[in-house]
Amino acid sequence: MSEIVRRPVSRNAKLAKIPLGVAGRAAVGFGRKLAGGDRKEINTEMNQKAAEQLFAVLGELKGGAMKFGQALSVMEAAVPEEFGEHYREALTKLQAAAPPMPVATVHRVLDQQLGTDWRKRFESFDDTPAASASIGQVHKAVWSDGRRVAVKVQYPGADEALRADLRTLNRMTGLFAKVIPGADVKPLLAEINERTEEELDYRNEAANQRAFSKAYEGHPEFVVPKVVASAPKVIVSEWLDGTSVSAMIAAGQADPEGTRVLRNRVAGLMGRFHFSSPEIVGLLHADPHPGNFMITPEGKLAVIDYGACAPLPGGFPELLGRILALAVAEEYGRLTELLHANGWVLPGRTLTEQEIEEYLRPFTDPIRSESFHFTRRWMQRVAGKATDYSSPEMKTARAMMLPGEYVMIFRVLGGSIGICAQLDAEVPFMQLASRWLPGFREERDSA
Repeated sequence: MSEIVRRPVSRNAKLAKIPLGVAGRAAVGFGRKLAGGDRKEINTEMNQKAAEQLFAVLGELKGGAMKFGQALSVMEAAVPEEFGEHYREALTKLQAAAPPMPVATVHRVLDQQLGTDWRKRFESFDDTPAASASIGQVHKAVWSDGRRVAVKVQYPGADEALRADLRTLNRMTGLFAKVIPGADVKPLLAEINERTEEELDYRNEAANQRAFSKAYEGHPEFVVPKVVASAPKVIVSEWLDGTSVSAMIAAGQADPEGTRVLRNRVAGLMGRFHFSSPEIVGLLHADPHPGNFMITPEGKLAVIDYGACAPLPGGFPELLGRILALAVAEEYGRLTELLHANGWVLPGRTLTEQEIEEYLRPFTDPIRSESFHFTRRWMQRVAGKATDYSSPEMKTARAMMLPGEYVMIFRVLGGSIGICAQLDAEVPFMQLASRWLPGFREERDSA
């Protein structure tokens, strides 16, 4: 393929194909139904074509378009059953695949970032990419000291493309909601906007990854690849072999009973990693999608891609633990007071105890027992409640706001739950909260 499309006009035209294509197919499908066509067959065909177009456009454009698609892919489990497996397959492809950039382009970026004699720093370098992502692709290589390494190279023009996409996608949120029912895209785009500049400089990612690698070095359950070299547009880190969580999700769908123990273990490891890192590292890995997690041959959880990390130097906020404890105890009066006092309700708006209780009820299943089984059916039900804009609960939601310091935390929480639902796994959610959330046990005891 050609290099990444940079011109905003060209990118906007490609993005516009998605809603226009969906609308066109809907009109054609309606006509075929009127003519007596098989309704189920027509719907299946339309969904498949729409899903294929979604993957083709977002994957080809890379940049913010693909990053947005990857964020949506985590919520794949929430896609209603009537949209079938086609959307799921398209979204899953966006987790770890995109058309590659030309070899000459890769070499040119390496010349600019590592010097024109960059080949001397490697024993070998594979020109065929091992993986592709939203703003860069990964190549397998051998470093000069014999270590196998992963070389992530940023697409030329990714910065311009990312910014252009985000401006366009922010204007298309209503249309994307029709393509992916049940997904609230506005918070996803707001967060991607917030973190754009940080992720474009791989030196930030290298610093985050070094912090995680040092903190978890020798850990019995987790492994983080060490950074070997870094530049603004290139990062070299140790290569890790393993089975991706994406593959485990697929295996679970093919053999639910035979893979249940493994899937539960993997989901538990992911939970412990996310809950423990703020206290251990002072950072929260904030890009939860299945392509960033693997199980190594030794049975450890390997975690990659540290471009998006939320700084939490004191661990999780104590207020978060207190809020969760009051919800567990169903102390909605005290919880409502706490939310008002700490900026979770818009200025000038007042919410009652009953309104808060009714708003939270659809989301409280995981906190009613020490362990909870996350399923697609549960995700679909919760997503349906969360996107019913005519409901009283949505009126309550519009009176609330999430303080800025909690946006990334809830993004990770939502993404992690989405992966657990794709894994169809049981997770000791409350045990993790009790161990790692400051303020939780203290508030629970007092309640």
